[in-house]
Amino acid sequence: MSLTEFSTITTDGQVHQDGPLAYAYLPAPTVQSHAANLMTLGNGNLGCVWFGGTQEGVADISIYFSTLQRLSEGEWAENWSAAQQLSFDSTRSEQNPILYRHGEELWLLYTAQHAGNQDTSEVRRRISMDDGNTWSEPQTLFAATEHGGVFVRQPPVEVDGRLFVPVFRCATVPGQKWVGDFDDSALMVSTDGGATWDEQIIEGSTGCVHMNIAALADGTLLALYRSRWADWIYVSRSEDGGVSWSVPEPTELPNNNSSIQFVSMKDGRLALIYNHSQADEQTERRLSLYDEIDDEGLDSNVDGPVVFEPVATEDTGVRKAFWGTPRAPLTVAISTDNGHSWPHRRNLEVGDGYCLSNNSREGLNREFSYPSIHEGADGALHLAYTYFRQAIKYVRIDPSWVSAQEVDADA
Repeated sequence: MSLTEFSTITTDGQVHQDGPLAYAYLPAPTVQSHAANLMTLGNGNLGCVWFGGTQEGVADISIYFSTLQRLSEGEWAENWSAAQQLSFDSTRSEQNPILYRHGEELWLLYTAQHAGNQDTSEVRRRISMDDGNTWSEPQTLFAATEHGGVFVRQPPVEVDGRLFVPVFRCATVPGQKWVGDFDDSALMVSTDGGATWDEQIIEGSTGCVHMNIAALADGTLLALYRSRWADWIYVSRSEDGGVSWSVPEPTELPNNNSSIQFVSMKDGRLALIYNHSQADEQTERRLSLYDEIDDEGLDSNVDGPVVFEPVATEDTGVRKAFWGTPRAPLTVAISTDNGHSWPHRRNLEVGDGYCLSNNSREGLNREFSYPSIHEGADGALHLAYTYFRQAIKYVRIDPSWVSAQEVDADA
C-alpha cells in the first residue's frame, strides 16, 4: 500500500514558504516514515535519513535518504531528491539512522533488530566517499551483547582526538519481553579514528537514553537525555573532555519518553527541539513502543489503549517505562546560558499528539516527534521530524523566530 492511498499529505519534496518558515514533506515511498536525522554533506547539500516501511519493528522497515541541493549561500533548491533506499536486510527492522561526516567519509549508522525486541539490536555502518551517491557494504559496528541490544539515535562527537558515539543499551530481562524499564546510556569511544572501540557506561543513567552531546563555548560538554519515565529532559556535564560525566538529573523542561535533539550554534547559544509534554496520573499508557508484531506481520492494535499499572511498583521499587504520552506540541527552545535555562520557546506544531498506536495504514497516529535540528553554514536552523508517522516534515527557520519569544521562568 502506498502512502497516497490513504493520506492527504503531499509527499513530493517541494519546498514551500509560509511567512518566515520554509517547509516540505520529504518523498515517502512507504506507508510509515519515522526518526529523521539531518547533516550537511561535504558538497554543501543537506542530507536527511529516516526509516520507513509498514510499521516500526516489522522486517520491511529500511533506511531511506534524500538530499536538498544548496545553490549558494542561503539559497536552496525547490525540491528534495527522490528517496533512496540504503538498507536491505529482509530479516530485521532497520531503524534510527544517523549521518556523520568523518574526514572525507560520510558515515551512515543505523540499528537492526528482530521484530519489536530492541534487546536484539545491533548497530551497523555504511560509508560513502562521494556524499551518498555510492556506499560500502553494511558492517556490524556494535553487536548486541549478553546485556542486551545496542541502539543509536544521536550523532557522534569528536573531542581532542577521541570519537564518541552515544548509544543506549536496551537491557534483556530473562523470561520477559523488552519494555525499556532498565535501559541506560553509554559512549562507544575510539582513539584511532573508529578502528577500535571501548565502552564507557554513564553512571546513574538508568531510564535516561538518546544521549545527545555538544561542546559548549566554555570548553565543557553538555549531554541531554530522553526519559523512559516520561517526566523531564535530563542533563549531565563533563569538564574533562568526556572522560567523566555527572549523574543525569532533571532539567526544567518536560519529556514524554520521546526523542529530543539540540545543537550548539556558532554564536554560543543552544537550540533544542522537543515535545513540551510529560506524563501525569491521568495519562493513558501503553505497554511498550510497539504494537504486537513479529517478523512475519503486524497487529495494528486499533481497538485503543490499555491502561497499565502506575509508574512505580511498591514491591520492587523499579520505575516502569511510560509509553503513550502525547507527542505534541513540538517546541523549539533557545538557551543563552549553556543549557541552565531555556527562556525562549516557541511551538512549531500543535495538536493532540495521539501515539497509542504506531499503525500508519489506518492513519491513527497523530504525533509530531523524533526531531532533528541542524545549523547551516548561513546560521539558519534546519529541522526535520515525524509527521503523523506518515511523512518526514522539513522546516527551515531563522533562530530569531524563536528568540523573539520569551516565556515566564515558571512556565
